[in-house]
Amino acid sequence: MFADPWIAALSALFLWWFSTGAILVAVRVADRLSGQVPRGVTLAALPLLVGGVWLLSATLHRSDVAGAYLGFLAALAVWGWIELAFLTGVITGPVRRPCPADLPEWERFIRAWGTVAYHELALLAALVGLVAIAWGAINPVGLWTFIILYFARISAKLNLYLGVPRINTEFIPAQLAHLPSHFRIRQLNWLFPVSVSALAFAVACWLERLWAAGTPGGSAGFALLTAITALALVEHWLMVLPLPDAKLWRWMLPAPNETTGKTTEGTS
Repeated sequence: MFADPWIAALSALFLWWFSTGAILVAVRVADRLSGQVPRGVTLAALPLLVGGVWLLSATLHRSDVAGAYLGFLAALAVWGWIELAFLTGVITGPVRRPCPADLPEWERFIRAWGTVAYHELALLAALVGLVAIAWGAINPVGLWTFIILYFARISAKLNLYLGVPRINTEFIPAQLAHLPSHFRIRQLNWLFPVSVSALAFAVACWLERLWAAGTPGGSAGFALLTAITALALVEHWLMVLPLPDAKLWRWMLPAPNETTGKTTEGTS
């Protein structure tokens, strides 16, 4: 059953939604309690990182359906811990103050980089490490899942920096309250068409691989990769389309101490 491409794609959707929601719940709770709780939550979740790396390594030589799913889960675990460390403010960057208005573009870019520098370096280190241990393996699902998430996230951050019509800041915690000041509301930018075209091309490539897959494990793996890439494409379009995507998780989160963010729209 789990070899069916539709089941695999729906599984990817659920795992993405559930893992994102779990991170947001942990961050919201840590944000409400403040103090050393965010750091404690991040340290308590460290087995996610260690377990994810171990699980991905353990599935590299498995070509069955279970190997594809476990590799996918391993990549989500590694990615999820690094995102949790960012959202709790443990791994961010040296710049933790709002961006002043009317800065020269070069200075604005340097400050924006400073807000996420340590996080970006952590993601890059994880990517290099996973490539080192998983490149050329029989089961590449975990590695390619992380690669997709990595480049889609860089694309999303650059688009937020350059400017898009809609920016959802509802789930940004207090530790990152300075972050939205580095975003820009405007009518698209030159990178957005490149981003969505590249992601659409990647989806088409995974669909071609899915069509040509000759084993149940291959079908499941390529269906998982197709789904996660399509999700990245949808997330990019949600920067433009007026859809209430925050409702996917808002109902499951504890109430914040106070409103720290909202969905903004406009042009500049």
